[in-house]
Amino acid sequence: MKALEQKILNEGTVLGSDILKVGSFLNQQIDVDFLLDMCNEINRIYAGEEITKILTVEASGIAIAIAAAVVMHKNVIFAKKSKTSNVTGPVYGAKVHSFTHGTDNYITVPKDYINSNDKVLIIDDFLANGEALRGLIDIAEQAGAKIVGCTCAIEKGFQGGGDELRKKGYRIESLAIIDKMEPGNIEFRH
Repeated sequence: MKALEQKILNEGTVLGSDILKVGSFLNQQIDVDFLLDMCNEINRIYAGEEITKILTVEASGIAIAIAAAVVMHKNVIFAKKSKTSNVTGPVYGAKVHSFTHGTDNYITVPKDYINSNDKVLIIDDFLANGEALRGLIDIAEQAGAKIVGCTCAIEKGFQGGGDELRKKGYRIESLAIIDKMEPGNIEFRH
């Protein structure tokens, strides 16, 4: 998505060799009009696919998943990163390492929210090493749900997570893929 690439160039900040700060429009302050443009693109990519639910992980994935759900008229499920008192009963879970935070989380979704009749689109804001997507894929597969595809706004292609998942047969559709970045220089895959 050329518009996202331009937005990254105009408003993103590369921190070191592997962190891209896009908090000004994607995951802290949200440019809602641009977010809807991205989600219209996701809707276009998956036009004709049968999708029953959108699955994401808290917290930064929630905004793009909800916006996509509004455009696509689907329900959203988000995996929680910590146990809360309002989640009761059995859950599907997976261990996920957060690249950004450098922590491990055990993400969960209640078993009554996803099942073998579901056709799931997984959405997240970033794809780096693929940990979050692998965890969400694991949860969907535990439930017996069909995974229609996975979409991320920004994929850091140089970290290989998306390519590994593609090799395993998963449909990965990122809106912008960065092949190389350093302060003052970002190169996109085309």
